[in-house]
Amino acid sequence: MDLSNELINWYLKNKRKLPWRDTDNPYIIWLSEIILQQTRVEQGLPYFNKFLDNYPTVTDFANATEDDILKLWQGLGYYSRGRNMLKTAKEVMEHYGGAFPVHYDELIKLKGIGEYTAAAISSFAANEAKAVVDGNVYRVLARFYGIDEPINSTKGKKLFQNLANDVLNQQHSGLHNQAMMEFGALHCKAQKPLCATCPIGLSCQALKNNTITSLPVKLKKLKIKERFFTYFLIIENDRILMNKRSDRDIWANMFDLPLIESPNELWADELLILPEFKQYFGEHIKIGKTGTMQKHILTHQRLFVKIIQLKSIPIVMKKDWFFVPISNLQELALPKIVDLLLRQILAF
Repeated sequence: MDLSNELINWYLKNKRKLPWRDTDNPYIIWLSEIILQQTRVEQGLPYFNKFLDNYPTVTDFANATEDDILKLWQGLGYYSRGRNMLKTAKEVMEHYGGAFPVHYDELIKLKGIGEYTAAAISSFAANEAKAVVDGNVYRVLARFYGIDEPINSTKGKKLFQNLANDVLNQQHSGLHNQAMMEFGALHCKAQKPLCATCPIGLSCQALKNNTITSLPVKLKKLKIKERFFTYFLIIENDRILMNKRSDRDIWANMFDLPLIESPNELWADELLILPEFKQYFGEHIKIGKTGTMQKHILTHQRLFVKIIQLKSIPIVMKKDWFFVPISNLQELALPKIVDLLLRQILAF
């Protein structure tokens, strides 16, 4: 069985109509590929449309500020993608005169573009013979060939990349890559794959050996880290005290409220005796309404977040704190959980 031809035939009959498939513009393809990393198509599509509407060319993107990009990215997660995209756009302007490169060897040098993305852009934009390997491709190959080598091991990554290169349709690499990924997304799904109507089922080793549910194999993830954030809501004359986050942690360079992080939930009486709390808010503190603890899950972290209102206090301002009118909050790039909680409290 010619795996590539079978999947291409399936793809031409079953593919979803997506805007980035109607173009060979490398900028638009890059935009879609970065947005869809670790993101479902249904979730990423509105963001793709927003970014393309706001920044129709790489020149427009490069002229944006980081705050502009992070605000538009708000709620999508993995914010480093947005920051890296801005750096990439500026690199394209500086080194390629605004002409987004289409060849793998040039793409792989750009910020935030790894082997997968470089292969995707080069094959879709220029039909360069580069095999794309994402989660969908791993699954199709692991099941079809019955491979139980973990896909996230060093040996496994090399094995699957070599196999993807071997089965690549050299003449129609872009079409082949699209077909492989779409087949994994729609037919050879992680849960409840459509094996009864599979066009390659007669040659699928996992179907033959009843190992569909156990393939592909993946090494266990890292332990989830738990963090507790106690935020402080301070309002003076319709202005709210905000914090500009550093570039060395989650939500880098975004905006949230002044906070104290702790290994477990902090209660009001515990806050009053904390040296860090007294340093900035003084000895005579009026604690107002305390919100309930909210859980927010990231890839390798589990956050527990709550907001406590503070009243009638002199404040020793930290260098990253500043007041902003409540009416201007929607202009700031806020982490999704902070945005949600503030909207519930302030209805901005």
